[in-house]
Amino acid sequence: MTHDHSVEKIGGTSMAATRTVFDNVLIGGRTGADLYRRMFVVSAFAGITDLLLEHKKNGEAGVFAQFVSDEPDADWSAALDDVRAAMRSRNNEMFTVSASCIEANKFVDERIDTMRTYLEDLDRLRAHGQFLLTEPLATIREMLAGLGEAHSAHSTALLLQDRGVNAVFVDLTGWGDSETPTLDERILAALETIDVDNTLPIITGYAASKAGTIRRYDRGYSEIIFSRLAVLSSAREAIIHKEFHLSSADPRLVGTDKARKIGQTNYDVADQLANLGMEAVHPGAGQGLRQAGISLRVRNTFDREDGGTLICSDYVSDKPRVEIITGIRSLCALQFFEQDMVGVKGFDTEILETLTRHKAWIVSKSSNANTITHYLAAKSALVRRVVADLEKRFPNATITGQTVAMVSVIGSDISKPGLVAEALAALHEAGIEVMGMQYQIRNVDVQFLIDPKSFDAAVRCLHVALIETRGESLPEASATSKVRAA
Repeated sequence: MTHDHSVEKIGGTSMAATRTVFDNVLIGGRTGADLYRRMFVVSAFAGITDLLLEHKKNGEAGVFAQFVSDEPDADWSAALDDVRAAMRSRNNEMFTVSASCIEANKFVDERIDTMRTYLEDLDRLRAHGQFLLTEPLATIREMLAGLGEAHSAHSTALLLQDRGVNAVFVDLTGWGDSETPTLDERILAALETIDVDNTLPIITGYAASKAGTIRRYDRGYSEIIFSRLAVLSSAREAIIHKEFHLSSADPRLVGTDKARKIGQTNYDVADQLANLGMEAVHPGAGQGLRQAGISLRVRNTFDREDGGTLICSDYVSDKPRVEIITGIRSLCALQFFEQDMVGVKGFDTEILETLTRHKAWIVSKSSNANTITHYLAAKSALVRRVVADLEKRFPNATITGQTVAMVSVIGSDISKPGLVAEALAALHEAGIEVMGMQYQIRNVDVQFLIDPKSFDAAVRCLHVALIETRGESLPEASATSKVRAA
């Protein structure tokens, strides 16, 4: 395979805007040969994976959560019916060619019916109460996730064919396979069948793998698949299509006329955003692209003409500047105080082991002679379990939790002398008390800990002080990335 193609990913929210995706991304005014030399990885349509697994934000039970639930009113079969109805409804809305709609619905019915058989068999098995079903349940979760991506990729390929595009459905879900290879093995096998010069591959954003794709990457799996496809095919460029521009701050907070689109930045900045839950790209996906020397472009699905944001390994702003003001509205500052910690090793390791075991998301940490504080993006119930566990292991320690907000000042180079003082002055003038601050020598970000009630005001005042008043325009993305050597 030559190396002048792109690998592109379309997220679930963008996929739901079918006409826009076709007009701005998949076809985008292209004809003939210009339609090709692109590979697309597609997520499930918005809301489908939530129905299959559980709601990503509020935890509402989908098929899998219903299946494993001990609640007496849990009904996985009805939940699976809801998935079928949602998929068929999406198909019926999208297709104008009746034969293609029939084919798309037949595909959905076959997969849902087979999935139901698997679940019924497993349900009967566990009714005996003598079988350990940990591994089968993990496999079921993987299979359910793949249903959403298979549906969106299959339907999208059919829609493109209806428009005269030589599109091909590439199924990485392992449906019906007797063996499960590694992730890279599965992708490499698929690449052997793809003629990128003459076909437009529409590839599932889920790939079955020996290690378990969801077990390893959770709900960020589609960006991992996208990244590995770009790396293993030696793509010229990787492109993610999202429903927004990567901007200097949330336009809803600072105003659409004040927020500035980020034209260029680097993977270090992208990592900071991911750590705050505002992913330009999944950190695991970004790592692979960075190591392979492949640039990532983040484009707005709804802005066809804009070049988006180009993320490169070696980019550093031409002079120190703040690029982004963002943060997290609510964190738990988990403070561990032990007077006897001074000079004694091992406390930090055991605390980290406890947090890892409870799957707590650590955003940041700080420490001094006898206190270690972890800033956690976690629900209060999880924090209570962590505290209870730590109190058992360290009966002499004082362990407390406090809700705080974190506002971050981020840029590829924020080494400007006096920047921290300037930020602190802006917060002070706005009447915002700073409870803590973290500043790394690497000069990529500064984190301010404040009262959650002051979050919006803090973002606004820092954006004014560090970005708006400077009157600088952020650099635009270049039209193309450098073609990688064969």
